[in-house]
Amino acid sequence: MTKIDDRFYTVPELAENLGVTPRTIRFYEQKGLVAPQRAGTTRIYTRQDRARMLIILRGKRLGFTLKEIADYLDLYGADPTQAEQIKMLLTRVRDRIEALEDQRQALDVTLDELREIEQQSIDALKEKGLDPVS
Repeated sequence: MTKIDDRFYTVPELAENLGVTPRTIRFYEQKGLVAPQRAGTTRIYTRQDRARMLIILRGKRLGFTLKEIADYLDLYGADPTQAEQIKMLLTRVRDRIEALEDQRQALDVTLDELREIEQQSIDALKEKGLDPVS
């Protein structure tokens, strides 16, 4: 595969580079999170577009909504000091940590309950002289 040049990517090239499908790239384009240039009918992505895609993909992997990611990206170009962007990121990261900790606590409660039911089931089968392994 050949790049148009070191600074530009086509949809398939960018997708391969990021480990996603071309459909994923087009999805984020449709949502307005990336805006490639055009060379005729070919979409051309710059290194800046690639950097935006990395931020988008990381944000999604960490559980942020598209709206939260878009808000963050909007500040990227608006504030040269990036102070507002960093403040927003810190707030969102803290909120996400809190939500994940709440989920972990709920998950721990559910796992404890399931283990208790599992043990009760094993004990009931043993009382009946049955093998609980199967």
